[in-house]
Amino acid sequence: MGRPPRFPVDDLLDAALQLFAAGGTEAVTMSALARAVGAPSGSVYHRFSGRPALLAALWLRTVRRFQSDYRAVLGDEPSVADVVEATASVVRWCRSNPAAAQVLYAGKRALGFDTWSAEDRAAADRTDAELDGILRTALRPVRSATGLGTDELLLVLIDLPYAAVRRYLAQGRPPPVSAAGLVARAARTLLTGEGKSDG
Repeated sequence: MGRPPRFPVDDLLDAALQLFAAGGTEAVTMSALARAVGAPSGSVYHRFSGRPALLAALWLRTVRRFQSDYRAVLGDEPSVADVVEATASVVRWCRSNPAAAQVLYAGKRALGFDTWSAEDRAAADRTDAELDGILRTALRPVRSATGLGTDELLLVLIDLPYAAVRRYLAQGRPPPVSAAGLVARAARTLLTGEGKSDG
């Protein structure tokens, strides 16, 4: 049985994530990563061919983890209650994963998407398509249950939670606990009319 690698990819990406959280994209360099984990530069280059590959791997892992958690909450045949919970889960995810939330907020362009290999760019495009697929699957039953159109539902699923976390992430801090409840109440009102003022 082989000895486990001394510097596993996930450990290197965890360190890269902390470098990003502390200093943005510019802070994530091969030499900085090697220093952060106490690894020889050769060990870092053995895992990643260069800085573009490192940044691509950081982006792809972050997006895949977010999408996996989001899909687990939303489900394949979501009810209105599932959608409400999914919107709030975005806020909670950002609170639980503040450094990763900063990566998502920055976006793949900020991580040098144009410099990535064709393979990594294609992988990023696939993650985008997978999210589109998750949302399309979710829209069908919820559209039927609420009578709302696609644009209205996407506003609830995407724009509402993004608006709730954006202000805080732009300041480099996680959203407050109260933001999850606020998003859930707003989503429920938009989807069902519950809590809407007659005035």
